[in-house]
Amino acid sequence: MPPRSKTTAKPRPAYRCTECGNQLPKWVGRCPECNAWGTVEEYGAVPIRTTAAGPVSSPARPIAQVDGQVATARSTGVPELDRVLGGGLVPGAVVLLAGEPGVGKSTLLLDVAAKAATDRHRTLYVTGEESAGQVRLRADRINALSEHLYLAAESDLGAVLGHVEAVGPGLLILDSVQTIASAELDGAPGGPAQVREVAAALIRASKERGMATLLVGHVTKDGQIAGPRLLEHLVDVVLSFEGDRHARLRLIRGVKNRYGATDEVGCFELHDEGIVGLADPSGLFLTRRDKPVPGTCLTVTLEGKRPLVAEVQALMVDSQIPSPRRTTSGLESPRIAMILAVVERHGGVKLGKQDIYTATVGGVKLSEPSADLAVALAVASSSTDTPLPSNLVAIGEVGLAGEVRRVTGVQRRLAEAHRLGFTHALVPPDPGKVPPGMKVVEVADIGEALRAIPGRRRAAAKPRGDARAEARGGGRAEARGEAPSAPPAPRSAPVAAYPEELMDGWEPLDSDELR
Repeated sequence: MPPRSKTTAKPRPAYRCTECGNQLPKWVGRCPECNAWGTVEEYGAVPIRTTAAGPVSSPARPIAQVDGQVATARSTGVPELDRVLGGGLVPGAVVLLAGEPGVGKSTLLLDVAAKAATDRHRTLYVTGEESAGQVRLRADRINALSEHLYLAAESDLGAVLGHVEAVGPGLLILDSVQTIASAELDGAPGGPAQVREVAAALIRASKERGMATLLVGHVTKDGQIAGPRLLEHLVDVVLSFEGDRHARLRLIRGVKNRYGATDEVGCFELHDEGIVGLADPSGLFLTRRDKPVPGTCLTVTLEGKRPLVAEVQALMVDSQIPSPRRTTSGLESPRIAMILAVVERHGGVKLGKQDIYTATVGGVKLSEPSADLAVALAVASSSTDTPLPSNLVAIGEVGLAGEVRRVTGVQRRLAEAHRLGFTHALVPPDPGKVPPGMKVVEVADIGEALRAIPGRRRAAAKPRGDARAEARGGGRAEARGEAPSAPPAPRSAPVAAYPEELMDGWEPLDSDELR
């Protein structure tokens, strides 16, 4: 029998996700790492490589002997940005700032570039989207001129690294990472391979030089950062720049931070002269009035660790169509629908044939459940045309059974409301330590909340209109010689079962009575 010849197995093709870089042994329709569809592509056989041990750049030392002073954060000159970063920019750190077009990313970072530039730490601002003259015009408008701020307009990675070699900056700002391309790779700027190569080269340069780097990133229609998911893993800090382009408020949230907490939020106000940080932004979310009006209620929301007082408004009108409208602005529609069902079922407020509009003030978006109680009270106030006291805040989550649940940070919220001059609050049971001089009413369910609103009831249990009509009816009966009808028997059910009747009898308190 002839000997069997030995064949060499062909290398099997390999596959890689262009979104996150995950390598797979076979093709699949959806990447199991990032769950993106249609992003797995074949890129050739995986070569078998072995790496021999080589020289080390520095010997390993016990962690207690490593000097931590070289990684001390340096202020950017913008306190609100420093708050989110955890104190400032750490030398060698790479920060990715992503946001929608027109939100103010370039304006903010140009202001940071000018304020952070000093004689010892120069700043290099590289733009790949605008010309140098356009950036200069914006710098004149926002007064962001400094002799230690260097500006370059480049779209090639090699040229950017050349500017870094020539200037030797302590801070590099690149606007944006999707507009820079490497000549050594094929593909248009912004592609997964180009973004990965540009990010890796800049991160390597930042670590070697101890240079802080701020990268501007684009976002997709879904709000995700454009480019491979690997970009978020490579950088040290990921910040999200949010805001409605029709409103003045801008928020910076920490998504990832290797040097601090991710629950901090920076607040900014956008105006003609640029972007200004807001140390106390609650005034943007409130409406100043001489006297309270129906359909408004105040609450305290937490943006990260920062408490913000916000105003919720509700308007109810008779519907002219078979299916009443339910319109929201700044609030989540599914949650508003749930709150309306709870108010009607457990609060006794009839809402079926009413068009209901709910909104927030100042462009703020309230997504946490702590605003549920304020929405419910605003709806009830609009339904009965009864203003709530202007010095009242409502905090609590409303459940489907009508219960008012606890939320996180109640003490911090109450302290912020007390600091701004509010004297009354409706909160869930067991709120913890209450600020001195503040009256806090604990409510267990939505019925208690509707009855606990500071106010006085009229002497009659029925509305005045019904009482006058009944009196007129009795007088006419006596004039005809008939005996007046007997008054209806009192209800045997407890008062708590009829919160709508109590709502009809309330009147707003004056400020002197509330004190």
